[in-house]
Amino acid sequence: MDEATEEEARTYERDGFLVIPSFLSEGECFALMDRAKRLVDSFEVPSRDRASVFSTNEQTRTSDEYFLASGSRVSFFFEEEAWDRGALRHDKSISINKIGHALHELDEVFAPFSKSERLRDITRSVAGMKTPELVQSMYIFKNPLIGGDVSCHQDASFLITTPPSVVGLWFALEDATIENGCMWALPGGHRGPLRKRFSRAPEGDARGTVMTTLDETPLPAPAPSEPWIPLEAKRGTMIVLHGLLPHWSSSNRSTRSRHAYALHFVDGEAAWAADNWIAR
Repeated sequence: MDEATEEEARTYERDGFLVIPSFLSEGECFALMDRAKRLVDSFEVPSRDRASVFSTNEQTRTSDEYFLASGSRVSFFFEEEAWDRGALRHDKSISINKIGHALHELDEVFAPFSKSERLRDITRSVAGMKTPELVQSMYIFKNPLIGGDVSCHQDASFLITTPPSVVGLWFALEDATIENGCMWALPGGHRGPLRKRFSRAPEGDARGTVMTTLDETPLPAPAPSEPWIPLEAKRGTMIVLHGLLPHWSSSNRSTRSRHAYALHFVDGEAAWAADNWIAR
């Protein structure tokens, strides 16, 4: 059983995140990476007009039905810079941005890892979650040279409960550094309001989903400097993220990839919003 210490729980409560080095063994990291490679190898690249591209602009993907269906599937999303005139600019193996969002339910390797009791123990002991329920999974490649940035956001914008309850577990499967696009976080920023809400659009709205501004309280502009701090992480590190914590990552222009696996839990005692983009 992996339970956090009282000091770790206090750090999470103070900062909105907790970095736990060496949570995974190298063998566990390599097993997840190998499985992701085999999934990509077996994935047939669609034509450009049918390919789903992950965009840092959340409004861009609002009409993408492939994205909306991915909550209950194992789906593949391309980098924004992967395509040129209808063809991939690079090999398929380095053109995928991420795989999501139901690896935790459907994949023979990711599912048993994701559903292990040790992960639920962390959400209970660190975040005080009473009934942790796993609702989303993502394998993130952050490929060399073309790995896209992720704009500043709060995870609670995308997995809506009342009260907000989402907790993220992010696993570094390779070293994450400033050079290859590690996350940056705003310590204590989780004590601020939820600023945006991403949800399914009302029936008949062609956009598919909408992003609604809830609070216009400004955040410091994302920059690789204070008050933001880099969450550099060695392979095997787990980072626990509060759902209201503002965080972002830059693009990867280095020659080294930054593979990671991410899970999101919500508390089963909180009310799940009916218009969440993931239908439960």
